Amino acid sequence: MIKKLVIFGVGLIGGSLALALREANACETIVGCSRNAVHLQKAVDLGVIDSFSLDPAEAVCDADMVLLAVPMGAMRHLLQQIKPTLPANAILTDAGSTKGSIVAEVAQVFGADFSRFVPGHPIAGREKSGVEAAIPDLYINRRVILTPQAHTDADAIAKVEAMWRVTGALLEQMPVELHDQVLAATSHLPHVLAFSLVDTLLNMPQREDILRYAAGGFRDFTRIASSDPVMWRDICLTNKAAILEVINAFQHNLGEFAAMIDAQDGEALHNRMTRAKQARDNYVAQFEAQQP
Repeated sequence: MIKKLVIFGVGLIGGSLALALREANACETIVGCSRNAVHLQKAVDLGVIDSFSLDPAEAVCDADMVLLAVPMGAMRHLLQQIKPTLPANAILTDAGSTKGSIVAEVAQVFGADFSRFVPGHPIAGREKSGVEAAIPDLYINRRVILTPQAHTDADAIAKVEAMWRVTGALLEQMPVELHDQVLAATSHLPHVLAFSLVDTLLNMPQREDILRYAAGGFRDFTRIASSDPVMWRDICLTNKAAILEVINAFQHNLGEFAAMIDAQDGEALHNRMTRAKQARDNYVAQFEAQQP
């Protein structure tokens, strides 16, 4: 059992973890920390956390597990704040969507041989954000990817895995570089596309008519454009190389579609769309087969 869990960023991700651990009686005390007392008090009122602190150094005193669930751009400063008071036996982990940047920042702040940091990324979410959106079953049958380093303490890895398993999550390990490449393609690019599509339509002269007559397909495709802009800005900046690589690949493929349409090459369009449809249908079938 975790004695004291400190969560930096008690929103959807951190709040849902707290609720899941609370339901399972897997944690004695959960402390939240941020700069917003009103937000943290709401988390207390909702029963997500037991108490809160506005001082990161104070919050981590006596903690045995610390979760960083803040935007990627806030990680380094937060690490610097907690370093002086983080207990030597405490386990530090995170929920960031990019791993290369946080691994580098932990090494810079705590030293290259710091072994109590277990990088993590829960592959779960909703378009809604904030502690009000937190739910205890968010992680059931959802993957949580850990990207430990060669020097990461085995006991720390085991305890972070145990924490996430309590939530019903499926644990996997992956190299940092592969994680950032995979997530750039499967998560980061789709979010960039959704934001870009909505922004494109807003800049069109007939935007009012377009939005007035937008159907379900538009709502489905752009759902993730309702995600937190601060979080996704930081993801784009911290996973720059991998995201640019998949954007370039997408632009090339989109150019091919444009060329087929311009050439009125119906057969090529049909073949390309059929291939894409079959790939997605297979993915959906495999996903549904894995559900209980």
